[in-house]
Amino acid sequence: MKINRHFFFKAAIFVLLLSLLGESGAAASPPRRIVSLAPNITEIVFGLGLGDRLVGVTTYCDFPRAALKKPKIGGFSNPSLEAILALRPDAVILTEDGNPPEIAPRLEKLGISIHVFRARKIEELPGALREMGRYLQVEAAARRQAAEMERRLDGFRAAVRQRRRAVNPKALFIIQPEPLIVAGPGTPMDDAMNIMGLTNIAGDVTGRYPKYSLEETLRRQPQLLFVGQGPGMEEDFRRLSRRLRTLKAVRAGRVYTIRETLFRLGPRVFIGLEEMKAAVVQSGM
Repeated sequence: MKINRHFFFKAAIFVLLLSLLGESGAAASPPRRIVSLAPNITEIVFGLGLGDRLVGVTTYCDFPRAALKKPKIGGFSNPSLEAILALRPDAVILTEDGNPPEIAPRLEKLGISIHVFRARKIEELPGALREMGRYLQVEAAARRQAAEMERRLDGFRAAVRQRRRAVNPKALFIIQPEPLIVAGPGTPMDDAMNIMGLTNIAGDVTGRYPKYSLEETLRRQPQLLFVGQGPGMEEDFRRLSRRLRTLKAVRAGRVYTIRETLFRLGPRVFIGLEEMKAAVVQSGM
């Protein structure tokens, strides 16, 4: 029998390519059992149409409502490794902004595939979304959503340019009134103020969520105050505002509550940006 060496050579090359694809993960099937370790990740996964693949979320994952029915694996900053493993995930998605740093290597050591969501600022969100789309093998949907986010960001920047200020108004974003904790550099709130053409008076401090003194607040005289919405914040802020009553921003009523959607780097972050934009317009700044 005559041997077709050309045929066997082509077959060997084909088998080698399959082997290489398998080793690189390029031909791996998309994750079917996903665990999310952050509320914004949960929202993104649902937004990509993969909510049915989520088998576990944190106790803080409360949107969309379907997330409330998912099994819980513990808190955002203290997820339970045992609870994660009990769900037999083939993918765990973490964030470098809040999850404990030791959880990723422990999961990898156990042979579980992980993806780290690396956005810390609003402007980094589209790129991080595209990366997650590639990992979950829903690239087309992720690209569409990322492009829409970039379009909306361009719209906010264009609105700021139209105001043509000589000097950017000074602002402060209060995370917690007592003790006074504010949004420092590298936070979504700081990023939002920059997008809105505002100067964060705490943008030059050390730490992302530093304690801030009343004396420094009064000295720097922010022209707008933003307060993150949260349980018990109203009464705490009333006490703080009495101590800040000499601030022109307080006397003029330029104090605005922003919903926690701004805290979550996901699809709903633009709700917070719209609220901040409306506040800036209302203030006349």
